[in-house]
Amino acid sequence: MNDLALKELLYKMADDLLILGHRNSEWTGMGPLLEEDIAFSSMAQDKVGQSLALYTMLHQLGEQTPDTVAFTRNANQFHNCVLVELPNQEYDFSLVRHFLFDTADSLRWNILTKSSYEPLAQLAGKIKGELRYHTLHANTWVKQLGSATEESISRLQKSINIVMPYALGIFEESPYETHIIDKGIFEGEKVLMEKWQAKVTEVISQTQLHLPDWKILTPVLGGRKGKHSEHLQPMLEEMSEVFRIDPTAEW
Repeated sequence: MNDLALKELLYKMADDLLILGHRNSEWTGMGPLLEEDIAFSSMAQDKVGQSLALYTMLHQLGEQTPDTVAFTRNANQFHNCVLVELPNQEYDFSLVRHFLFDTADSLRWNILTKSSYEPLAQLAGKIKGELRYHTLHANTWVKQLGSATEESISRLQKSINIVMPYALGIFEESPYETHIIDKGIFEGEKVLMEKWQAKVTEVISQTQLHLPDWKILTPVLGGRKGKHSEHLQPMLEEMSEVFRIDPTAEW
C-alpha cells in the first residue's frame, strides 16, 4: 500500500474537520437561537474529535503527534479545501456551508466503511453514526428556511450561489487518485461528487431554492495542495496560540 496516498487522504479529511470545527465553534454564544448556538457547538466538538482520530491514525503511520500536526503547521502545509476556512459571515452562509460540506462528509464516511484499509473502515463505522445528526440538522433548516419567507429564501439562495464554487473544491482530486481507487482505499472524488450532487439536488428540490448549473461553475481549487485564502493563516495563529506558548505543557 502506498503510504503517501493513504496519508494524503487522511490529512485532507482531518484538516477539513479541524478547520470547520473551529469555524463552527465561533458560533458559540453568537447563534440566532439558543438551539442553534448549542447545535453548532456540539457539531464543532464532533468535528474536532473526528480530526483527532484521523491525526492519531496518521501518527500510527509515522507522522508527528496529533497536537504537533494540528498546531505547528503553516497554512501552506494544510490540505483542507478552501470552503471550510472562510469566515462565518451571516447565519445563512454558515448554514449553507454546513449543509453542503456535511452532506459530502457523511457520504464520504459511508463509502469508507468499505475501505480496504481496515483501521479507516472501522473508524468510518463509528463516525457515520455521529453524522446522522449533522445531516438531519442541516437538511431540516435548509428545507424550513428555503420554503419560509421571501427574505429567508432570498438569503439562502444568495449564499448557495456564493458557496457552491467553493463546495466543488471539496472534490479536488488527489495526485494518488488512481492508486487510492485501484487499492480499494476509497472509491474516489468523482464517485463522491456524483453521490453528493444527487443528495443535494434531492434536498433542494423540496424547497423554493434552485441550484446553479454544475457545468458552468468554476470550482475553487488549490486547498488540497496548500494554496489557501488569506483567512487561513490568521485563523491558525489564533487556534494555536495557547499551544505555542508551551508545546511541552501537559493539561
